[in-house]
Amino acid sequence: MLNTSCVERPVPPLSEADLGELCLDSTLQELTLYDFQVEATDWGMRISQMLEANPLLPGVIVTHQGEFAGMISRRRFLEFISRPFGRELFLKRPVRALYRFAETESLVFPSDTLIVDAARKSLLRSKELLYEPIVVQVSPQTYSLLDVHELLVAQSNIHELATKLLRQQTQSQLIQTEKLASLGQMVAGVAHEIRNPVTCISGNLGFLSNYSTDIMDLLSAYEHIVGENEKINQLKKHIEFDFLQEDWVEILKSMKVSSQRLTELVTSLHTFSHMDETHLKQANIHECIDSTLLIMKNRLKYGIEVVKSYGDLPLFKCYSGQLSQVFMNIISNAIDALEEVKAEKGFMPAITIKTEVIDSSDGDCVNSELIQNYAMGDRQNAKQLSSASQNGDFCPEAAEKNQNNAWIAIRIADNGPGIPPEIQRRIFETFFTTKPAGKGTGLGLAITHQIVTEKHKGKLNLHSTPGTGTEFEILLPLI
Repeated sequence: MLNTSCVERPVPPLSEADLGELCLDSTLQELTLYDFQVEATDWGMRISQMLEANPLLPGVIVTHQGEFAGMISRRRFLEFISRPFGRELFLKRPVRALYRFAETESLVFPSDTLIVDAARKSLLRSKELLYEPIVVQVSPQTYSLLDVHELLVAQSNIHELATKLLRQQTQSQLIQTEKLASLGQMVAGVAHEIRNPVTCISGNLGFLSNYSTDIMDLLSAYEHIVGENEKINQLKKHIEFDFLQEDWVEILKSMKVSSQRLTELVTSLHTFSHMDETHLKQANIHECIDSTLLIMKNRLKYGIEVVKSYGDLPLFKCYSGQLSQVFMNIISNAIDALEEVKAEKGFMPAITIKTEVIDSSDGDCVNSELIQNYAMGDRQNAKQLSSASQNGDFCPEAAEKNQNNAWIAIRIADNGPGIPPEIQRRIFETFFTTKPAGKGTGLGLAITHQIVTEKHKGKLNLHSTPGTGTEFEILLPLI
């Protein structure tokens, strides 16, 4: 009696509906896998019976004493038994006799291999092996076969899905860009309309302060000339004249402080509104950051400390409104992360913002080694690449002299829960978000990455350790 193992994995061939459920990260285990096995000592006739009973079977797995030995494809089997005397030579003899002639180099993949990766490597095979089945290792001791035709169909469907997603992403980015441009124009208009009355108020406060002093001096002179008067004393008591003299000065001071704050806010809105800029303009990076923090003060006032450590930065040619958007997206994400854990007892939420100029003898050093060190968490080695002084001193004249090799580094860090490694790999993908529906669009960091890398030819690096915190490093080339 033949000692034959013949088990088919209970996965029917994929229909169009099934293929439509594939995603960009789909793996081989989501496709139809065939687990038909024969021992090397079995008769070749058993393979013929399997192939006749299963028209979709691409081949069989050959085992030796239960261990994987290789595979024989349907195409190779039919090729050899169709030769003269092939049926007598191979069907009535052990499978190992046929395997010696039909053996080919097998392409073996783990079951968690991405479909797109497997298809690409499969197509790199020689013409003779191009249509040979793929061997999939399901477990250390279990192997199955995958029809290469089904693999290529699945890859084609994934390619079509990727094309649709790309079109959607492009359309969404265009819509988002139009919204931001419209928002920028609206904010610029509002800022302009507010600026005029604010300028009037702040400009007249100085005169009002001088007038009040003159009036008080005049009243003092009248009191000195007239002397004590019962009616005047009653009136002074009624209006609390002594308190009025003290409070008048304080009111004018508070109005002056408020008008200055309102002027700063209008200036910040004006800076942030430059989202539809078409030309690079000189800007102060620190002013862009401060403007963003001022706009976001309402979210920062609930117990989140902001620590600023600014170096001496030269003026930088950039799209200031877009950089403000970058800072807002990163700081907003930091606030969201801190809000998850700030209720914990003894936790002091904080956001740290540091700026400096990194001077490198070779721009590629910044692009590769520095970034790699930061990605690996080796900040000490990364800082050794910088020839800037330990005090962070950097003057505009020095920047102009060495700007071919100089980069502005802006690091925004929080002491929140950090980002898991599996999420870090996808954090800049368009539409990828871990926030619940209605809370996030998945566009913030994708647009941030685009603004830094494409608009400003810079680098955006992420360094995050779960349980410790997250740091985004923005590198902008000075030239």
